[in-house]
Amino acid sequence: MKVAIVSSFVPFVGGGARNIVDWLAAELEKRGHEVVKVLLPFSDEPRFLFQQIAAFRTIDLTDSADIAICIRPPAYFIKHPRKVVWFIHHLRTYYDLWESEFRLTRDTAITRARRDSLRRADTAALGEATRIFVNSVVVGERLKKYNDIESTVLYPPLPTDYRGSSNDAGDTITYISRLDLTKRQHLLIDALALTTSDVRLVLAGKAADASYSTFLREHAENLGVEHRVTIDDRWVSDDEKADLIASSFAVAYLPVDEDSYGYPTLEAARVQRPVLTAVDSGGVLELVSDGLNGRVVEPTPQALAAAMDDLFFDRDNSARMGVALSQSVSDLDISWDTVIEGLLS
Repeated sequence: MKVAIVSSFVPFVGGGARNIVDWLAAELEKRGHEVVKVLLPFSDEPRFLFQQIAAFRTIDLTDSADIAICIRPPAYFIKHPRKVVWFIHHLRTYYDLWESEFRLTRDTAITRARRDSLRRADTAALGEATRIFVNSVVVGERLKKYNDIESTVLYPPLPTDYRGSSNDAGDTITYISRLDLTKRQHLLIDALALTTSDVRLVLAGKAADASYSTFLREHAENLGVEHRVTIDDRWVSDDEKADLIASSFAVAYLPVDEDSYGYPTLEAARVQRPVLTAVDSGGVLELVSDGLNGRVVEPTPQALAAAMDDLFFDRDNSARMGVALSQSVSDLDISWDTVIEGLLS
């Protein structure tokens, strides 16, 4: 089968949305399909939003591919009679983040008109799809709430060649993700200052805005914990991730109402490490349950500090929860066979 994978990308920026395209293409090719990736650059600059949508709308793959699988917005504006959408998130500033402190634009008559126009256009374009899948229950609920569209959950896996590591767990909690205000790495630094154990932190990942990584370093210094936290503002390879996580006794992932469980959660499960997250972290909670395979606490420095100390002092329980997290992933059948069977059905 000739399969076109259509998505947008931010030039020179990696991340989960970019990985999912490459990993899906590789898995389809392993199964004998011909694959082409159709990628257009995308910027969240409001002035260019509808120009970029128009660029995708001009693409008609009807005569080029048997099926078009659309991933990141606004890829689903392309034309194809068998358009399948694996919807990973809205342009969130115009949807669930509109009423939050994380909205990237002011609330004015013009921006509200842009928001409303985008929502109508998204609903129309998504309505053309023959099948719509989402990467989490959370995203499916948003799609129903804002666009009145039903969907099926299809959890994205790690690549099949993602390796584990046999490193012994050390004294570190590792958080590998884009350094960003919505990922809330600063909360862990706040918590670190309140811990009674000798726990250390590794915060690694390329910053969306360099000012945030600068803030994190200055914040750690101001709280006097700079010697217990490593802040590594760069893209971290899969092999490095595996080693860092395996050298830690737990993994942290504290996004604000995240779209899915996040790759850090799967990476933790691969090497049997528990995950520390928050009650408002969204899709993460579809996989992580407090006391079963990780810790789920209020997003406050006090609650996080207490959980960090508990994980540090009770290593036997931390190890047990790490094993349980690995089993949770297995129970959900998060695999490429499941994904490809769904997308091509």
